[in-house]
Amino acid sequence: MGEYLHDQPITPRTDSEKKALLNRLKRIEGQVRGIQNMVEEDRYCVDVLVQLSAINAALKKVGFTMAERHTKHCVSHAVKSGEGDAAIEELMEVMKQFSK
Repeated sequence: MGEYLHDQPITPRTDSEKKALLNRLKRIEGQVRGIQNMVEEDRYCVDVLVQLSAINAALKKVGFTMAERHTKHCVSHAVKSGEGDAAIEELMEVMKQFSK
């Protein structure tokens, strides 16, 4: 995918942060399985589309949560240690993916 400033977060996620993210991702995983069942059962297209929209919104929320934490910890640390430009550029490249 490209080179990144770090392989791991500067400030490791707390157990509660991990738990909240994993719980959200598990819910999304369940929603995806639900859509698979809906397709298998030939459910009405609009019903499937509504569920796809819900999953998309849930994934964006997880992404926003991760981006917010990254900005407050990793980017902030990089700015203080003189790597701010690179960290901001890295973040902006990733955020472009969210607008596609």
